This record gives sequence, C-alpha cells and structure tokens, in this order.
Amino acid sequence: MTTPPIARAPDAYRAYRIEATSTNRLVIVFDPIHDAVPFVHCVEIWDEGGAQPPNVHPNAEEIFYILKGRAIAHCDGRTFPLEPGDSFLARRGQTHRIVNAGPGRLYALCTMIPDDHFAALIRAGVPAELDAEDLAVLRRLA
Repeated sequence: MTTPPIARAPDAYRAYRIEATSTNRLVIVFDPIHDAVPFVHCVEIWDEGGAQPPNVHPNAEEIFYILKGRAIAHCDGRTFPLEPGDSFLARRGQTHRIVNAGPGRLYALCTMIPDDHFAALIRAGVPAELDAEDLAVLRRLA
C-alpha cells in the first residue's frame, strides 16, 4: 500500500519550547512520530535577543532557511551572518548555534535529516502558543 501525501495548514501545527526558559520555539510541520517520515521539518522562531544553546547532532545534518529577521550562525569556530533567503547547513558532528541578531523575532525553516530523535526531544518540551505575528509569518501575510 502506498503512503498517502500529507497537506497541513498552520492551524494544525504545534509549537514547543525544549525547556520552559528557551528563547526559541519549534513549530513541527512534519515529523516521524506523526507522519512516518525519516526527518523532522519545522519552523523555528527565536524571540528578540534569543538564541539556541550550542548543540551538535552526531548522526544528522540540520538545515536552516531564514524566512524573516536576521541571524548569526556559529559553527565550529566560524561565524555566518544570515538574512531572509539565506541558508545554513550544519553537518553531522558540527557544534552550532543560531542567534537572533534582531530587531524583532527571527523565523527559519529547519529540517533535520535524518530525524535522529529530534522530534521526540521537541515533543517532550513545553507546549507553546503561536500568536498573531507567528501565524502571519506562517501564512506569508507578514
């Protein structure tokens, strides 16, 4: 049997903070837990001045595509300024960190291939709300 395609609107997305004090939220679009895919695809939202902690994925690549805002990506001792339309790839085993260079929130598509248990980490976090600004970006109204 063929697995059917999936279409999903922003109202169906769920947002999480990995920890209650995290300054970024991850909005799951597709993941292996609910969609039987080998990757996790989400929108990551950083609060103004926010950053993710340095992190590394020994078994996966992580791709970021900037939708709105400005970022600084740090990876293995190098720094990359990022603006809307820019992409950043952290390869397996590379310690990386994305910092919101502001002003305002930072929005990026984020895909981890393979999932490497990232979806479970996200879903084990603290549920978070999406406000009108978030939904406007997700719906491309901003």
